[in-house]
Amino acid sequence: MFPFHAGAPRRANDDARLTAANDLVRRTLSQHGLMPGGDAASPMANWTMPQMPSFGTASGATAPGMNQFTCDAGARDYLLHVPESAKDGATGLVVMLHGCTQNAADFAAGTGMNAHADRDGFIVLYPQQSRGDNAQSCWNWFSRGDQLRGRGEPAIIAAMTQKIAADYGITADRTFVAGLSAGAAMAVILGQTYGDVFAAVGAHSGLPYSAARDVPTAFAAMNGQAAEPAAPGPMPPTIVFHGGSDSTVAPINGTRIAAHAINHAAQTIEADTNGITNGRDWTLRTSRGNDGRALLEHWEIAGLGHAWSGGQPGGSYTDAKGPDASAEMVRFFFDLAGKAPK
Repeated sequence: MFPFHAGAPRRANDDARLTAANDLVRRTLSQHGLMPGGDAASPMANWTMPQMPSFGTASGATAPGMNQFTCDAGARDYLLHVPESAKDGATGLVVMLHGCTQNAADFAAGTGMNAHADRDGFIVLYPQQSRGDNAQSCWNWFSRGDQLRGRGEPAIIAAMTQKIAADYGITADRTFVAGLSAGAAMAVILGQTYGDVFAAVGAHSGLPYSAARDVPTAFAAMNGQAAEPAAPGPMPPTIVFHGGSDSTVAPINGTRIAAHAINHAAQTIEADTNGITNGRDWTLRTSRGNDGRALLEHWEIAGLGHAWSGGQPGGSYTDAKGPDASAEMVRFFFDLAGKAPK
């Protein structure tokens, strides 16, 4: 990072400044959970890669169970889980976007989404960011070139989703996207730019659309110190999860995603619910349109840090205590589709 120009003579003090700059960047990334091997407080400090879940192989696989998709906007690898329960017709498609330093297999293990798919007969698509496009495997939600329709990562993920949906005969009203952290921020971007592809969005510990345009503003947004972004265009129905003790992505970001989700609604009917799961307090705000259709669920969970609520110990960035974000997202998605899970 911050390399000197090739061919320029370097003195000892240049080397010292370069080392100090790299140390500063490393510490900053570690504090925000963007680099493995950070300080002891980082949820990745003692993490080791889980075993690869069992995925069916497919033609063109780049690794066991891994496939590659290519379109005009670029290429990405992905994992696809097609449960036996979907052999007579899938009930839907859920696209899951991992967070920084994670990969598709890790995210599948941590969220436990495949178990819900096995039970309910939907397919799960796990796109995977490449290290060549982001050294920490983050989706580039903070890059303007990856915030617009028809280009960059939104275009790649949307085209990949449409291809899988077409292959399995799944309509857009049964196609959903969810993510964690950087993956949640990208899920929000997809909801904003490809509302014709995704019927609903799930954002766990994420950030609102256009919250940043480069790395410095990304850190400011994550810290909750950036100016509130302008409200975007209409969003699909959205379910938001955010921990009250998240020190990586400030909870104000979840509040802003929720506000944007209902910004264009002429009128909403609000209802608040408080509950306790395994000794953990949570608050749920539900917003519905005049027709009774859900527009938003906003879950605020006391004591939860930067981790998938109700996640499995086999993956990184998970907190098993709950409530179960995967189960609630599946319910929210398929209630909208008019067919509740089995």
